Amino acid sequence: MQTYSVSLARMIEDFRFDIVYLPKEANKIYISSKEVSRPGLVFVGYDDYFESRRVQFLGLHETQYLNSLPLAQRMKAMDLLFQKCPSLIVLTRNLPSLDGMVTLADRYGVPIVRSGLSTSDIMSQIISYLSEKLAERITRHGVMVEVYGEGVLILGGSGVGKSETAMELIKRGHRLIADDAVEIRKVSSKTLLASAPDNIRHYMSLRGVGVLNARRLFGIGAVKETEKIDIIVQLEAWDREKVYESLGIDDEYTEILGIKVPVTVVPVSAGRNLAIIIEAAAMNNRQRKMGYNDARDLLRELGMTDEEFVPEQREVELWKE
Repeated sequence: MQTYSVSLARMIEDFRFDIVYLPKEANKIYISSKEVSRPGLVFVGYDDYFESRRVQFLGLHETQYLNSLPLAQRMKAMDLLFQKCPSLIVLTRNLPSLDGMVTLADRYGVPIVRSGLSTSDIMSQIISYLSEKLAERITRHGVMVEVYGEGVLILGGSGVGKSETAMELIKRGHRLIADDAVEIRKVSSKTLLASAPDNIRHYMSLRGVGVLNARRLFGIGAVKETEKIDIIVQLEAWDREKVYESLGIDDEYTEILGIKVPVTVVPVSAGRNLAIIIEAAAMNNRQRKMGYNDARDLLRELGMTDEEFVPEQREVELWKE
């Protein structure tokens, strides 16, 4: 499995850390673990399962304990941590560095930064941050939009009308996340986050028109940096021989990075307003997440029982390398 990293320079900029000590330039130091720790047990000599790649946090508890020790014992306790060469140490609550700490950091090449936030606050923020930046990811050809608060990933073959549909959705007040290339990250066991590669963010390509910047054309409110994927809409040319879902009882889904995502297959033909159809699909998906199923309600009105129309989950193969 491919691993990812984020530079300390980027973290210093994003979290506005104060620099206490850096063994080299911040853009040459990289964090590659999503896990974080508070190294209290290391100070008393228990270092089993210690992971040096983790960001380590020193808060009031750790610093007060170290300050309670005689200088020689304090240096020995801190040396137990620094000799493990953690990737980064964060002092919280604007706590000052302890006597001898910078000396040890210089000896072992350990970067130290400082944050004004409480330990719990900065830890939770960095866990969320690293979960996104270091997440397992793939890039797929498609368009990602936010429609009524639902993240909609539009897929389909070249020339089927994905970008044109996205443009119409933007004009109707919805927001663009990515066009052409969609970067998908698995940020938790249940959540997929979509974004655009940095070099093409906010750009769209329309055949016959060319490349457009959606942010400049429609304003800042027409674009968004990231959005979770709630539903996939698969656009395909209408096939008269194929039977398309017209009731919507059966649940179709596909797996992306091991997470199931609902799929709606929409046939494309002349005269169909795809933007309105996608709006309806997004609202219907939100209703289903809230426990409502209009197709079920209709069949109950027709006198059918649940046993006669238990939805079948069908996996749709969308990801063909």
